[in-house]
Amino acid sequence: MRREQTIGYDSKEAVVQNLRDAGCSPDIIRCFMEYFDRGNWKDQLGLLEEHRKNILRKVHEEERQIDCLDYLVYQITNRMKQAR
Repeated sequence: MRREQTIGYDSKEAVVQNLRDAGCSPDIIRCFMEYFDRGNWKDQLGLLEEHRKNILRKVHEEERQIDCLDYLVYQITNRMKQAR
């Protein structure tokens, strides 16, 4: 059985495309594929988990920024209502 089949992909290109779609950098993709070729699933998972943590950190930061904007919109809307 080919390695690609063990994780449900038809080809290495499909794996690389999935990593690109997930926002992985060329360095992450290179490391992942090196681990892939060696069958080193533990380190593959480690790379994916770290990348996921970084994405989630960015999401949380952007959520905080949205909260700040929402607060300003709320403040301005209230002032406009009071000025009427």
